Amino acid sequence: MKNTKEEMLEGCRKMCKNTLMETLEIEFIDITEDSVVAKMPVTPRVHQPDGVLHGGASVALAESVGSAGAFIFLNDKNVAIRGIEISANHVKSVKEGYVFATAKIIHKGRTMQLWQIAITNEENQLVSMVKLTTLTLRI
Repeated sequence: MKNTKEEMLEGCRKMCKNTLMETLEIEFIDITEDSVVAKMPVTPRVHQPDGVLHGGASVALAESVGSAGAFIFLNDKNVAIRGIEISANHVKSVKEGYVFATAKIIHKGRTMQLWQIAITNEENQLVSMVKLTTLTLRI
């Protein structure tokens, strides 16, 4: 039996409790057949010293969304997902508001997945482009 979109989003919200995702206030907001979307507020909590979004916070957002996508799309409760490689290009600064991460699967293997995550601002302008490779572990 396949979970509904709302059930999958609720599952993502539950897995964020007491984790870095909760600390960064990452909220999963949409799941489609080929993507997962989350948003994160840009406040002083995620700023670097000069008052703009820290690249590390962007990377944490991207890995969170891509890893959640791998877990959701594999649809197997007996796996754990690990990010094994991530690279990011930051192209625009953000001082406030929200950023949105949209993870799309490029390669969906049983053991390894490749994700492209676009992080945009509220005006849908590209902030960062991230590539994530995940590994599926049987538990």
